[in-house]
Order: sequence, then C-alpha cells, then structure tokens
Amino acid sequence: MKQALLIIDMLNDFVREGAPLEVPKARAIVPRLQARLAQARRTGQAVIYLCDAHAPDDREFGRLGWPPHAVRGSVGAQVIEELAPAEGEKIVRKTSYSGFYASDLGEVLRRLQPEELLLTGCVTNICVFYTAVEAVMRDYRVRVPADSVAALDEEDGEFALRQMEKVLGVNVER
Repeated sequence: MKQALLIIDMLNDFVREGAPLEVPKARAIVPRLQARLAQARRTGQAVIYLCDAHAPDDREFGRLGWPPHAVRGSVGAQVIEELAPAEGEKIVRKTSYSGFYASDLGEVLRRLQPEELLLTGCVTNICVFYTAVEAVMRDYRVRVPADSVAALDEEDGEFALRQMEKVLGVNVER
C-alpha cells in the first residue's frame, strides 16, 4: 500500500526545552520518529513535513493564550535537527491547526497519490487531530500510531485518539 509519512510540527518552538510552546512529550517520540523516517527513506515512502509558519502578528497569537511561536523564517519554525528533511522531501507550511487549510498539502497529495496517510508529531489533539479530520473528509485512509504523537495534556491526547478512532474511523495503533 502506498503511504505518505506526515511529520507534523516537530519544530524547535514545540520540541526544545524552554521553547515558547514547548510540548515536553514531543522529545520522547523523537526516537520513534527517527526510526519511522529511516524506514520511509529506505523504502521510498513519501515524507511530508507539515510545519507551522506564522506571520509575526498572526491572529493565533493571543487567542487562547498561545504565545508567539514558529514565526516564518525563524529558527523556532525549523524542523528539529534530529528529523531534518532530506533533499526532495516536501515541506508544507501551514498557518492553522489543519495541514490542509490554506496550504498546498492537497496538491502535494494529489501528485503523490498515496493510499494512506501516516500522521505523526505534535500536538495530538490539535494539529494532528485537525489534519486527520480534514484527511478523512477528503477520503484518505488515515493511520495514527499512538507512540508517535505527543500531546500537551495526556487526557486531551487520549480524547483526540478516541475521537479519531471511534468517530473518524482512523486506524489508531496502540
């Protein structure tokens, strides 16, 4: 089955200790993502990085108390070194929770024609969840390995995984 591995928001401003929107559990999933990334590269599986890339005055800042983060062109908006994109791997910049909203993800996927999207990264109940919602609405088969996503809050992350599995029909691997 032709898959695309999506690595969502594994950026300095989410992963690094003391980062503006630090997701401490994101550091724990890095080794699993490295293994998935290495396997994808070995097998020729498409790899797509979904990356927040906000304007300095993005309206998301301040809404719900989000601090400025992943400002376009900043070091904080770069993928962490441990998962750095290789030549030819697609980086899709996004400005919202969903990787599809106002981005070129839809076009990238139309060109690649994967049968299944493997969603990984952070945050489970925000960007991973909303990307899964839109992927399902677009008729993609979606798989989310629970050991390869990270939430800010364990309870919220579990809720999102249950919603993806029970409501959206996502294959959540536990």
